[in-house]
Amino acid sequence: MKLRKGWIAAAFAGAWVASCAPEPPPPVSGPPPSRSVYQMAAQRFAAVVVSAREDINPWLGNRLDKGSPADADGGSAVPVAPDGYFLTADHVLAHAEGRFVYVVLRNSGRLQGHRARIVWRSPEGDVALLHAAVETPYFYRWSPPDAWLPRGTPVMHAGVATGFSGGGGKLVTAIPPDRLVSKNRRFKHDIPLQPGDSGGPVVDGSGRLVGINSAVEYLIPLETAFFIESEANRPNVRVVMARIEKDRRSRGMSTEP
Repeated sequence: MKLRKGWIAAAFAGAWVASCAPEPPPPVSGPPPSRSVYQMAAQRFAAVVVSAREDINPWLGNRLDKGSPADADGGSAVPVAPDGYFLTADHVLAHAEGRFVYVVLRNSGRLQGHRARIVWRSPEGDVALLHAAVETPYFYRWSPPDAWLPRGTPVMHAGVATGFSGGGGKLVTAIPPDRLVSKNRRFKHDIPLQPGDSGGPVVDGSGRLVGINSAVEYLIPLETAFFIESEANRPNVRVVMARIEKDRRSRGMSTEP
């Protein structure tokens, strides 16, 4: 009997929470991100390379060469703090065990690889947190975690494969605000992605980070593939920042002022 009462109480609690949950705002429209946002994203260029090589800098020049080294896997990354913390898609690190993980940044026009360690992974959310011993004064700040991002919000992405040639787009699904119990929220946008763009940033018209690119969907009826939409993930911002602070403390690092 007690078990039954517990289930009834839980059902009422769930119904109450659902009834109190705010409705998503109506769709919005607006101009695409301005040129200044694209320039800001270019300053925050970052890639991830996974390789068995102990040093990848000999083959890094002013661009990522897809053909060398032969064992390299990788994708895009997103600097989210001034002291070398990056987010990427978890599946970018699928073959990281027993290999080295590097974050690649642009330095005076050339690319430079920095050895990185994996701080945290969320396979179910397809998000991972990395740290490299490098200063990252140009990093993304999040869009407000307590606000809705309505369907139709203008966005852009800055993956290393497409770069900025993909142009702007918009959110296909709304993104709800963070809650204490919320984890990862998957959302969709209408900007095509290519292999290598996974782990890159989705940015709003003010240059604030909306989420992390994950996958792309195509419809293939016969021999021609038609782009449908791209998928991305937005982790709980407060959880991510708390993990960064915990990692800093565990390694005796100074916290962000």
